[in-house]
Amino acid sequence: MVVDEMLIQSLQAEDILTESMAESVMAEQTSQKRSWRLLLLLPKRGPKAFSSFCSALKDTEQPHLCDLLLQCPQTDLSEARIEVQSPVRSPLPHPTQEVIPAKRPRTLESMEVSLDTDSPITTPVSPCSHEFYLSHYQQSYQMNSSPRGLALVISNVAFDPLAAPDLDLRKGGEVDDEVLRKVFTELDYIVTVQRNLTAQDMRLCIESFSRRPEHRTMDSCVVCLLSHGVDGAVYGTDGQLLQLDWVFETFDNAHCPLLQNKPKMFFIQACRGEDMDCGVEQIDGPMRTCSPSCEQVDAGREGQGDASLIQRGDMGKPRIKLPQRSDMICGFASLKGQNICTAAMRNTKRGSWFIQDLNTVLRLQAKDTHLADILVQVNGRIKQREGHAPGTAYHRCKEMSEFTSSLCKDLFFYPKHETHNHYVQLPD
Repeated sequence: MVVDEMLIQSLQAEDILTESMAESVMAEQTSQKRSWRLLLLLPKRGPKAFSSFCSALKDTEQPHLCDLLLQCPQTDLSEARIEVQSPVRSPLPHPTQEVIPAKRPRTLESMEVSLDTDSPITTPVSPCSHEFYLSHYQQSYQMNSSPRGLALVISNVAFDPLAAPDLDLRKGGEVDDEVLRKVFTELDYIVTVQRNLTAQDMRLCIESFSRRPEHRTMDSCVVCLLSHGVDGAVYGTDGQLLQLDWVFETFDNAHCPLLQNKPKMFFIQACRGEDMDCGVEQIDGPMRTCSPSCEQVDAGREGQGDASLIQRGDMGKPRIKLPQRSDMICGFASLKGQNICTAAMRNTKRGSWFIQDLNTVLRLQAKDTHLADILVQVNGRIKQREGHAPGTAYHRCKEMSEFTSSLCKDLFFYPKHETHNHYVQLPD
């Protein structure tokens, strides 16, 4: 059962639920908990509660559940059948369904539609303790600056119908960029959100961001790209592709020297192919009865140690060389492999699975968990998710996120911990 605002509002309109009851239901953090809370309340709400509940299920396009209730022989259905046969139809669209065009030659990200309805959590980011900082800071990336760094979020929601007729409106995408803005602001980043950019404007925006002089005095940076996509690229609103390898190159040690040896984080919410992951049946383990929500050749001479990594500067002083690209970590919403490139899942009202779970784990675990382990936890949460779209090909569809990393240390955010009162003066 999908317990969302539409269903709750319908029950409120019939005076089945009071405002405080509705708030208590929607305050639950998972769809399953909201369902249990509602089902505990309904039997106590009078003789009309059953018929109103059936009508609400019909109004929110869950007639299969209503049919199951009406088939129950223990239920007095005389009033319920009258109510259900002529329900008051809500003018609001069902928030978990999106029309899929018949032809999608380039991307199937309309399939992103998810039907689990967990709302993005807004629990404040848990603070890091001073004791934890003292026990970890020497082995991890320096994260003392305040702000911790700059963050850029590019979110393409609406696409040019003439230039990109095959790219649908990304309903729910605006939820994702707001979720990212809030969580990274709480993690002490200065966040810039840009919406609906062409591929060329995305390029210019990213180049400008990478050259900002404030990077010199900050300890990290974040880049989030949310759009339709294919393997290795994301779409601008004009239907042109921005190559992800170019994005990574823009922040590498050669092109962005102000961020050398500093962690650079990327989060990509986009499809990487057109394959829908329908999942496979688990054979081993417990049964699940319901859906949850170029390297230089060594000189070969002993005694030189790391001399091959040192280059003499103009004054004869040794200068340490860096790899072309290092200290990066990138989380992807969907998989890429030799034989599989999958679509990402997005709820048209709640936002994408990947961003929802990234937000949740950051808020709850960033206080004492490094980013690579945070992304492992995100993977674990997404592994448990299933699409909920009864009667469609997307019912019980799956998704699997992944990440790549060239980090050389643990990356902790140390949220809300001011180590040396090291504040950065930003230009107006």
